[in-house]
Amino acid sequence: MRPSDLSLPKLCGQLIVGGFSGTSLPDAYAVALRAGLRGGAILFRRNVPDLATTHALCCAIRDAAGPDLPPFIGVDQEGGRVARMPSPFPKLPPMRLLGAVGDASLARRAGRLIGEELRATGFNLDFAPVLDVDSNPDNPIIGDRSFGRAPAEVAELAVAFGLGLEDASVLSCGKHFPGHGDTSVDSHVGLPIVHHGRARLDAIELAPFRAAAAAGLGTLMTAHVVVTSIDAKVPATLSRAVCTDLLRGDVGFRGVLFSDDLEMAAVAAQYQVEASAVAAVRAGCDVLLICSNMEWQERALAALVAEAERDHAFRERCLEAAERGIAARLKMPPTPALDAEALASLVGRPESVVLYDEITRRAAEAGVA
Repeated sequence: MRPSDLSLPKLCGQLIVGGFSGTSLPDAYAVALRAGLRGGAILFRRNVPDLATTHALCCAIRDAAGPDLPPFIGVDQEGGRVARMPSPFPKLPPMRLLGAVGDASLARRAGRLIGEELRATGFNLDFAPVLDVDSNPDNPIIGDRSFGRAPAEVAELAVAFGLGLEDASVLSCGKHFPGHGDTSVDSHVGLPIVHHGRARLDAIELAPFRAAAAAGLGTLMTAHVVVTSIDAKVPATLSRAVCTDLLRGDVGFRGVLFSDDLEMAAVAAQYQVEASAVAAVRAGCDVLLICSNMEWQERALAALVAEAERDHAFRERCLEAAERGIAARLKMPPTPALDAEALASLVGRPESVVLYDEITRRAAEAGVA
């Protein structure tokens, strides 16, 4: 099915990936998927109590969307303190430890093993790796999620990890563009402001994103930060100067751009979801994350449709975004439905445990625990 053949509600619906409560697919969300009014779903710890339930939920999402518009099925499985998946998924150490080891082949193997286990469970998208440089010790949200403090090191290792995910037919999502590493405010609760000039941004913050674009990683995610030297008026997620002029024109990224969650306070405290959804798409975001509130998802969809009816240029922007997102999803082979025995054989494998233990051991030898 070509995106240009979709009705306007379906076209705009493909730009929304939402979350929900509970461990089974809500009826209303299933209806939206069947109608083509969602581009997929993001799952959190609240949705994934055990392996069998998680696999069943992923299969339900996939089946509701159908093969013509296969959904993004995503999760944050970075390692360390941001890892949603339940046992028997092995506990991958934080990326700081991979950075301490400094072995790109090890990072790629780690990404591939995570990807294989996510894919077996039913996911086709991991919101990882973190491409932010750990340049502020007072940063409350990045820290050990970053691969390190040197831009070249972060670029090499994070890109290797992302390529490992994609080796396993799971899309990677590098984050948070144009850089969340040197902030002292958590964008979940406030709006961080980055005051660095362009020369500093090019040298530090943007280097890993350039590497990700050059390597052809599939997707990136925005940061809800204001970068005053690029656009002092609005958060990066809502800024065309950031999401289009900088990311597409300068950095050269050609993949799918996700917004970070539009429910986060950095955006939601200042903008109603109708306004932020339209602004983010107009800025250049291809997919909007609205991670909890199903009412907000409906409001965002209605706002996108209304704006696309009013403004032909905005409708064309929605078509461009849908084409990118659908093309990325169609490239991913369908995730299989597995029985309990087959699933158990593919998740929590000894080789994953051995690799993760190796990362911890080699990082300790390098003086990082």
